[in-house]
Amino acid sequence: MQKTKFVNNEIYHIYNRGVDKRKIFMDEQDHSRFIHDLFEFNDDNPAPKFEFSEVGLPEIEKTPRNLIVEILAFCLMPNHFHLMLRQKSDNGITQFMRKLGTGYTNYFNQKYKRSGSLFQGIFKSTLIDQDAHFIHLPYYIHLNPLDLITPEWRERELKDFGKAKKFLENYRWSSHLDYTGKKNFPSVTQREFLTEFFGEPQNYNKMIYEWLKDLDLSEIEEKTLE
Repeated sequence: MQKTKFVNNEIYHIYNRGVDKRKIFMDEQDHSRFIHDLFEFNDDNPAPKFEFSEVGLPEIEKTPRNLIVEILAFCLMPNHFHLMLRQKSDNGITQFMRKLGTGYTNYFNQKYKRSGSLFQGIFKSTLIDQDAHFIHLPYYIHLNPLDLITPEWRERELKDFGKAKKFLENYRWSSHLDYTGKKNFPSVTQREFLTEFFGEPQNYNKMIYEWLKDLDLSEIEEKTLE
């Protein structure tokens, strides 16, 4: 994919998968470590060095941070991840993704006694420059876990809406729960921007499930990167 020149205050969909489509999250520890890295590496200051055993989200000290991106939404899947980012400082997205990719790969390779690249080349990115894309992308990112139990949701053939809703309400590895008002990983995301659009958590809950019922992926197909 052609190298993107990222612009401050613009919003981008960022995506990458494991090399050869391999799994990049093998267990809960891996998910926790990646989410930990989302927080720690979103800082203009040098990232601290972590021991192999430090894989969870530690107690976060109330110290000043210089965010280089706003993480508006995220979702981790077994072999890939989605991020919705807004750049806050020059070269912020490139800097953040470099630290994230290197840090998590080092952790993963040490844990599983492997070497080499973990991700499939440079991360993919696309500018979210239309209202329709901005409106639909957070829903699309947060609904991705349905691929694990009912992939037909993408074809508007969802057979058990209740089952899908319950699954999403119990899927921890995305920012969905924090937007619903349940504290999951609240320190990782900067939700004010999208909350201005979604409104209160009750409204977000209503809107995402209405979008699922009336799904039309053609509105966002060229921005999903998959």
